[in-house]
Amino acid sequence: MKICFYALRPDEEEFCARYARQYGIDYVFTAAVPGPENLALAQGCDAVSTNPCRIPPEYLDAWYGMGVRSLPCRSIGYDHLPLARAKALGMRVAHSHYPPQGVANYAIMLMLMCTRKMHQTMLRAAVQDWSLPGKMGRDISDCTVGIIGTGSIGTVVAKHLAGFGCKLLAYDLYPNDRAAQYVQYVGLPQLYAESDIITLHLNATPENYHMLDAAAFAQMKDGAMLVNTARGTLVDPDALIDALESGKLGGAGLDVINGENDLCYYDRSGQVLKNREMALLRSFPNVILSPHNAFYTDVNVASMVESAFYAVDCLARGLPDPDEVQL
Repeated sequence: MKICFYALRPDEEEFCARYARQYGIDYVFTAAVPGPENLALAQGCDAVSTNPCRIPPEYLDAWYGMGVRSLPCRSIGYDHLPLARAKALGMRVAHSHYPPQGVANYAIMLMLMCTRKMHQTMLRAAVQDWSLPGKMGRDISDCTVGIIGTGSIGTVVAKHLAGFGCKLLAYDLYPNDRAAQYVQYVGLPQLYAESDIITLHLNATPENYHMLDAAAFAQMKDGAMLVNTARGTLVDPDALIDALESGKLGGAGLDVINGENDLCYYDRSGQVLKNREMALLRSFPNVILSPHNAFYTDVNVASMVESAFYAVDCLARGLPDPDEVQL
């Protein structure tokens, strides 16, 4: 069995060598994203593994013709793949898994930074302005936090925030008993109306595309803060910017935004970036914008790479993969 890795970073390559030996699976790789010029690299491979990047249906057609039957993502999200085409071809799709603590704690870090106005504080400190006016923050312990999505990451967020003494509200189509130990499940209108901080922990689906739109922001408490470490497509960028400009939102901590796939993880120094949402958000002193870093710990990277080898091992053995996406 053999995997073709696209967009493989140097930090991932170290783990590839380890798991190739462990699972007895060969691999080839390139640091480049898939494109017409390098599709043939997958010739003779059983699987193609990618990070989130642009993959049109015709790429799957080409890989299928080369013998590729599995598409294990090195990410929890898999919305960058043309799933309908994968299903039509009978290709198996799997997402990765990793311990939820890394992203959960990163989300809490953004909450703390937003409530204590850390972005403004550090910008002013950089020019030796150590005065106090404009820097007064809020204690997160006095905040009501609304958690949208209580899967593994959202549940850890709830567990850890409970230690801060926060009041916790949650919304999920499928409530679970683990999260219910810490949260009160409510409808979205109540969560929007009562939360001082709203944090998103959902996979991207067609159904939740831009779920936080102008109507959703209008229901929120004045001065509420938004944290998003999930997917940029959950938030309507125009509505977000309007809410920030009007003061409806008091701030935001964003690790993901719309249209980030061609930006994150690349050095774009000196380039004109075709992302107006990013340009505007970077101009706001009450917005913290990080480049999709929440997942990035040594433990998580190792687990994401191993997930690809594990998926192919399951394919070889004819075993079910718990991370396989049901198309």
